Amino acid sequence: MAAGPGESLRSHRFAVAIVGLLAAATLVCVGILGARMWYSHTAHYWFLFWNLTLAWVPFVCAGLAYTFSTPRRTLVWLLVVLSALLWLLFFPNAPYILTDFLHLGSMGDLIPGWYDVLMLYWFAWTGLMLGVVSLYLMQEIVAHAAGRPVSWLFVVAVALAGSVGIYLGRFLRWNSWDLLRRPVPVAGDLLGKVTDPATQPRLLGFTLLFAALFLFIYVAVYIFAKLAKPSKEGTP
Repeated sequence: MAAGPGESLRSHRFAVAIVGLLAAATLVCVGILGARMWYSHTAHYWFLFWNLTLAWVPFVCAGLAYTFSTPRRTLVWLLVVLSALLWLLFFPNAPYILTDFLHLGSMGDLIPGWYDVLMLYWFAWTGLMLGVVSLYLMQEIVAHAAGRPVSWLFVVAVALAGSVGIYLGRFLRWNSWDLLRRPVPVAGDLLGKVTDPATQPRLLGFTLLFAALFLFIYVAVYIFAKLAKPSKEGTP
């Protein structure tokens, strides 16, 4: 059943509010990091700019896939599939910023520790929310196509796959585009870690703990979003 004018207007306002909030948070992140670089006369933490830029890629891809998923034409659904594949490829870049806390205190600058902590929190929160919102949009697509239970299996699978992707980036230093340019070396490197008893505890521990953390955050945001959603007229 097609959405009514009132529901479409509420959805549009919600989308504008989310994009505006995340864009504003991104500007704050850029300002905080820019001020740090100016004050310290160093380019330390410059990689946060790049990491946050990459975190926007899955958000944009999910937005395109969600927009294209409304019409039921074959060509349009091909665009949905393409956007979804790009989203999945770059999705780990959004929550990846949480792992940048590993750099805390390693730069040796005369910057107060509280400043760097708050700066990393700003970047981590923004990247995490970009990932959460993008996953929510993709879950809605799956829910409409295959049902709500399947969509939650999809969420769990993405959380696990994303955690493996973050492991590849943080510990093995592979990038998302390496999966396109050099998929065989990436797969071989990961397989080597999986079969090596010395690295299995870190791989398994990191993947499961990070996936569980992301899932708890995602479910919490999902519940709050559903509670805040206005009910339709005529429904209790």
